[in-house]
Amino acid sequence: MRKLTARSAILSALLGAHPAEAPVSWIVSVAEELGLQQSAVRVALTRMVAMGDLERANGVYRLSDRLIERQRRQDAAVSPVVKAWDGEWYLAVVTAVGDDAPARTAFRDTMRARKLGELREGVWTRPANIEIVLGPEAGRRVSVFTAAPEDSPVALAETLFAPQLWAQDAQRLLGEFASSSSLRERFEVAAAAVRHILDDPLLPDPLLPADWPGSALRAEYAAFRTEFMAFAEHLLVTSDA
Repeated sequence: MRKLTARSAILSALLGAHPAEAPVSWIVSVAEELGLQQSAVRVALTRMVAMGDLERANGVYRLSDRLIERQRRQDAAVSPVVKAWDGEWYLAVVTAVGDDAPARTAFRDTMRARKLGELREGVWTRPANIEIVLGPEAGRRVSVFTAAPEDSPVALAETLFAPQLWAQDAQRLLGEFASSSSLRERFEVAAAAVRHILDDPLLPDPLLPADWPGSALRAEYAAFRTEFMAFAEHLLVTSDA
């Protein structure tokens, strides 16, 4: 797990808040409860505004549009919508060429964010059990098909998404939740857990290893988020008093 810093604490707190904004007094109070120094928090806030992570108006800090999009992805990952699976796979084949390196990198990031795996260069696929909206930039580069593998779909899913490894890390995080006692420890585990949840490939049940821990990890994270936001709202009331 990553070491808790002022920046990571601020981001995690605001990513879990709806709306994703708070006065400086609340942010400082939360960070101090997590064992961080007020001076470090104020320096981090200044730098985050300069970097475009946060916007500031009238003493209130809010996530930038870029990070609001990350919050939407995070919320969707914690409460995913999946469809019944009939064995078909979504297949996107790159048919447009000539883009520069940054455009190609952005395209690959988009495909991975849509939980597609790259079978070979320019061929992206996954089970067709989730809604996939590529958007105009990625959509113009590919032709999309419906397909079904002749070989084992379980083996293909393991090759593309490594669900066994994901499950191992999820079980470790569940153990960390169980053994963590302080707020700071649980906060650090929760931050790591939500990053891991974002990487869940959302495979259909027939392609998952036995005792898949995805739902358990989501439930543990959601319980902590509820607990933490209740604590944070109490601090907000106190700071306004």
